[in-house]
Amino acid sequence: MRSAGVCAVAVVAAALVAGCSADKVAGKATASGDSFAPSEDNQDPSLQIRGVVVTEIAPGQQHVRPTQRVAYPSIPPVGGPHDAQWAACTGVVYSKALRTENAVHSLEHGAVWIAYDPAKVSPQDQALLSAKVTDRQYTLMSPIPEMDHPISLQSWGHQLTLDSATDERIDQFIVALRENPYTTPEVGATCSSPLFDRNDPPPYDPTPPGPDAVPMDGAR
Repeated sequence: MRSAGVCAVAVVAAALVAGCSADKVAGKATASGDSFAPSEDNQDPSLQIRGVVVTEIAPGQQHVRPTQRVAYPSIPPVGGPHDAQWAACTGVVYSKALRTENAVHSLEHGAVWIAYDPAKVSPQDQALLSAKVTDRQYTLMSPIPEMDHPISLQSWGHQLTLDSATDERIDQFIVALRENPYTTPEVGATCSSPLFDRNDPPPYDPTPPGPDAVPMDGAR
């Protein structure tokens, strides 16, 4: 993962709130009775999660063409300019690495994106992660080769990197940020994307963006 540039603020809590662990049903996080569920009084519960990094990204980011790249400061990215077509995020587990510009648009709609390095996460652990996503609205999962960390969770402006698929913070992150109306730029936007090919999505490009890439501020 390339280090985030400016505006990134590491939010490292001294300790988690005592007794706060996400409820689990069939391997999936739920907000029922969980202190990580967002509320008017606690709009961003992810700030309680050890290791979450928050990056301020303005809403209303511009769309780029399918042939354009964005100079994201981190891989996986957590927001910024993105493709006009969002990656389907209706609980889709992609077997291929996605074009980041499509995945970022999904984050704008309120999705949580689980990315993993297939060389660092065993098939058994991939199955554990998949169970948290499959058929769960506003989530998606995909591989990204050669990440710095085995697992990386993203929502708009938020990121959490992990080494283990059994880390309880995965469920906490999902509960806190999936469709969070206080952190999602486009509340109520759909994750259904009929025109997006789930079986053969636009591919991830591992090469560094060139000088013609769209910068994070959208300026040319």
